[in-house]
Amino acid sequence: MSAITLTPGSVTLDDLRRIYRGDCTAVLDRAMRPAIDAAAAMVAAAADGPAVYGVNTGFGKLASTRIAPAETATLQRNLILSHSSGVGAPLPEPVVRLMLALKLVSLGRGASGVRFELIELLEAMLAKGVTPVVPGQGSVGASGDLAPLAHMTAVMIGEGEAFFDGTRTTGGAALAAAGLSPVVLGPKEGLAMINGTQVSTAMALAGLFDAFVLAQSALVTGALSVDAAMASMAPFRAEIHALRGHRGQIDAGATLHALVSTSSICVSHLTGDTRVQDPYCMRCQPQVTGACIDLLRQVGATLETEANAVTDNPLVLTEAGVIVSGGNFHAEPVAFAADQTALAIAEIGAIAQRRIATLVDPALNFGLPAFLSPRPGVNSGFMIAEVTTAALMSENKQRAAPCSVDSTPTSANQEDHVSMAAHGARRLMEMNANLSVILGVEALTGAQGIELRAPLQTSTPLAGAVAAVRAVVPALEDDRLMAPDIEAAAALVRSGALIAAVGDIPFPSLS
Repeated sequence: MSAITLTPGSVTLDDLRRIYRGDCTAVLDRAMRPAIDAAAAMVAAAADGPAVYGVNTGFGKLASTRIAPAETATLQRNLILSHSSGVGAPLPEPVVRLMLALKLVSLGRGASGVRFELIELLEAMLAKGVTPVVPGQGSVGASGDLAPLAHMTAVMIGEGEAFFDGTRTTGGAALAAAGLSPVVLGPKEGLAMINGTQVSTAMALAGLFDAFVLAQSALVTGALSVDAAMASMAPFRAEIHALRGHRGQIDAGATLHALVSTSSICVSHLTGDTRVQDPYCMRCQPQVTGACIDLLRQVGATLETEANAVTDNPLVLTEAGVIVSGGNFHAEPVAFAADQTALAIAEIGAIAQRRIATLVDPALNFGLPAFLSPRPGVNSGFMIAEVTTAALMSENKQRAAPCSVDSTPTSANQEDHVSMAAHGARRLMEMNANLSVILGVEALTGAQGIELRAPLQTSTPLAGAVAAVRAVVPALEDDRLMAPDIEAAAALVRSGALIAAVGDIPFPSLS
């Protein structure tokens, strides 16, 4: 697998997305080494001097406790062991690998005081597939993602657990199997490893990347619904969206217009249809999904900045010749970004669910059979599949309540305001899973509705989408076990295959 070179300060969302998707590993730009070495030398010199937090003192409320030079290695090791207090299911391996890369970038700025040996071990773990087992719960998103980052660092000192070659084993065994050796942490190095927002940021980035694929997919499933409902194409005219001016709305409208404009089904709307306007869930898609796209773009800008940031404490300011304490570990920007992403996920699902409800309702779907069954009555069709989407939509709306407004004092009131960024970002994985099911069911109902309009034909792009759906789920004739169909359709949406299936259609981009 190829490796990309990460230059701190200029790492892009696309770089991070490639790492998350498993397309590449990562190494640090070697031009950063002089700054890293200079900061490490300052820390080494400070270890035997006046009190410097985290170098020759205890941590948190114990900052006033002086540590003798002979005990600094024990201090750093004990820090990692005591802080490895996470609980819950392990984070997905792609998220943990993204964490490792983000830590490379942060340490690579040369303000953390670690030796280059730690950089090389992080690179080697990425290259050889040593992925620490990191429990997902235990961080409050301030003073760094302490517990989860400690579990990551524990593997680097031969402790904890890691995945290697498909097996979960001890950290020491995983390193040995990969031909690597653990490090002995020097002054401040344990603190530099666990102070930082890399866990919250990695989870927020994963949530963002997956949510944006789903936002793009929602334009396809939404277009399928418009065509199946024999709705109007007029709301997608470019002039409407230019008059408002929001970029996301303009982009979403252009995609929807390109998807449906050549459909003979939608054109038939103009003949014999007494409807003047379609329900909001059909005609307001550019305004709603477009606003969600703009929100996700704002999140992307915030997280790209955070990915390039130094977020540990204290910071080594080599030009000034001082080591100073600050608060860059506070993850408030990430918490806000996670909350914004949650809002977008919930809203994309909410409007998509209303489109599904419209298609299955014989009072609203303009001539389609009840619940899209060719033989309703003895067959229930998509009746309960729609109910499932309603349940998941409501779950996501409940989970969209902001986490960033919560706080609780920790560490004997020393750390008395926290961001809650970690669990704000972690929920995005489950919310995206729910959204993929909602959109998967919309793909099924949209495809079914379009086929029931025969002999009228859909557009060429949407015919490609219908074909992609039919490649994994056959048309529903008589009732059958629905759960496998729903999961197959959700997987199709998650993979981005529905986007690819429509051919050369312009889609909004994240950057």
